[in-house]
This record gives sequence, structure tokens and C-alpha cells, in this order.
Amino acid sequence: MDRKSSQTFVIIMAGGVGSRFWPYSRNKRPKQFLDIFGTGQSLLQMTYNRFLQTAGKDNILIVTNQQYAELVKEQLPDLEQDQILLEPARRNTAPCVAYACYKIHKKNPDATVVITPADHAIFNEDKFIATVEEGIFAAQKEGNLVTIGIKPTKPETGYGYIQYSEEKFGAARKVKTFTEKPELEWAKKFLESGDFVWNAGIFIWKTSTIIKEYENSLPEMAEAFDDGMEHYYTDTEQQYIDKAYTQCRNISIDYGIMEKANDVYVVLGDFAWSDLGSWGSLYDNLKKEENENIVMGAELLPYDSHSNIIKTDKDKLVILQDLEGYLVADFEDVLMIVKKDQEAKFREFVNDVKNKKGEELL
Repeated sequence: MDRKSSQTFVIIMAGGVGSRFWPYSRNKRPKQFLDIFGTGQSLLQMTYNRFLQTAGKDNILIVTNQQYAELVKEQLPDLEQDQILLEPARRNTAPCVAYACYKIHKKNPDATVVITPADHAIFNEDKFIATVEEGIFAAQKEGNLVTIGIKPTKPETGYGYIQYSEEKFGAARKVKTFTEKPELEWAKKFLESGDFVWNAGIFIWKTSTIIKEYENSLPEMAEAFDDGMEHYYTDTEQQYIDKAYTQCRNISIDYGIMEKANDVYVVLGDFAWSDLGSWGSLYDNLKKEENENIVMGAELLPYDSHSNIIKTDKDKLVILQDLEGYLVADFEDVLMIVKKDQEAKFREFVNDVKNKKGEELL
């Protein structure tokens, strides 16, 4: 397969606020714009460069919130203005995907699109690109909706799961069920059954296929973006989109389209992946130092301290004694020392900061 077919487009969703990585990730500069791994590239830049193997740079679009327009231009200066799609409000993934797919369809009615979040970590890029190519092949059949599933390594409760059958189209398996973030006991049963994979939130289809699905399952949203055809790639596009979003429900592409469609397939991937959804997931995917600590930015002197994440402004000396399983995060005007694996509690902290201290600290 030609990895850079003119019919293949990539849509990178980069509008989230990354609140689960607070206080490192802030509203003004969320995690997709941060150099999480110390590589000199943000997660967005890493995602963009990864997909240059799949689509030419002219065929990569970024969908983000209007407040991040300058950040995208700063980090991806090769993009033209028409490749940066600006949402006036956050309405989850269904409107975001619709906007990009309808716009691309106007330019190329035969297009196949790959939709991906901007903030995933991929540790085996060759295997990942090969998996995407298998998905592109399966999506060439009109009517097929394709997603990528990750072979689970543990009974993770923070991910959605996809159950698949033996029916195949190319390398893709027919999807039987979707399950959102199950309880631990169910996650264990899914793992034992052997026919469940994690939902990576990466989708592949022809624009003609997904437009029909929007018309069937989200007709009001379909009408809103179809009426914009005369505005895409013109000076009136942003004005139209600002109006169209007021008519859009807040709904994910999973709930709005995927769980209702008939011809849904999953390509099984095994390429060392993480959605980097929390500090805990970051800990799972980074190389540990002595005593299983992860140290980012700081210089650490540990005394009987194990399995911690220490992330501070550069070159700060941190001394820890008798601490295990904690996150020590020190950025600008916030110092946070909390148990790293209690994600539900962490959300409570962030909500309390918002309610008691205001939005300026978020």
C-alpha cells in the first residue's frame, strides 16, 4: 500500500484540557502541547510526525479549541490555516469528527480518514503504522467503520473494551460489543475470555461512509455540517462553524455512531500503547530509576522512598524520606503531594481547587 496516498487524510484531535495531568497540564497549555517524555517534542508534534508516514503533510488536519490556535501554529508551522480547524466550544468527539470529515469530503469525496487523539504514546511506531494500514485497507469497503483495539496487558478499568467475533474483513474482526470502563471484576473476565481488546479511540473510514452514519444516527448534527459545505475552505467557514456548534449535542463518536452502526470492525494492535490518561498511566510507561522512582526535571535524593513520581521545574533538588506510591508535582504556583494511583480522588482535588480557588490555578 502507498503510505502517502492522496486519498488518505489524518485528523488529529487536540482540543482537550488534560485536567488529569494538572498541575503540569493547565488550561492555557494542556498536555498535548507539553514535552512529556523530554524528547524535545510535544505529544502533538510526536503524533503529527508519526502520521507523516501515512499521509502527506497537506493531508493532516488538526481540530482544536479556538484558544489553542496559536499553540498549534507555533508547534506545527508547516500547516496551512485551512488545516487547523477551530472549535468554538467543547462538544465531545462527535461534532469534532463531523466537522473535519465533512470538510475533507468537500475537497475529496473519495477520501479515507484516520482519526486519532493528539496525546497518545506509541512505543513501537513500525507496528503501529502497519496496524493503521490494515485498518485503511478494511475501511476501503464502503460502509465499513474501523477502529483499533489494543491487546490488554492487565484488567484496566480506565479504558473502554471492544469484544470481537471470528468474522473478518482482511485483518479486521467484526465488533460484537462495546463496553465503557468496566468494574474490576468485569475487566478480569474480559481478559480471561480472550476476545476483548482495549478501545484505543482511533477510527478509520471513508468520509462517504461516516456521512451516511451521521445522517442515520445523528441527523441534526449531519444537517448542521452538511449545510456548511458552501463555507468550507472560504472566508466564511469560521463564522459558520461558530453558529453550527450551537446546534450540536455534547456526545462522543462512540456513543453517537459506533455503538449504533452495523458494519464495525476492529484491527487488533500490539504496539506498546498508552492513552496517557493519568499520572498513574505515565508511571506505567516511563523508565524507572533506582527504587522504582520516576524523576522528571528534578534531582532526587531518596531515603527509603519507592515507586514515586517526582516532576518539578528543571534542576530542583528534591529530598524524600519514607514515601511510597506518591506523586510529587511542583509547578509554578502549585505544589501537590498525593497518592499517584487514586485517580478518582485526584479529580476531587482538581474540582475543589476550581470551586475554592477559582479557574486561574487550573
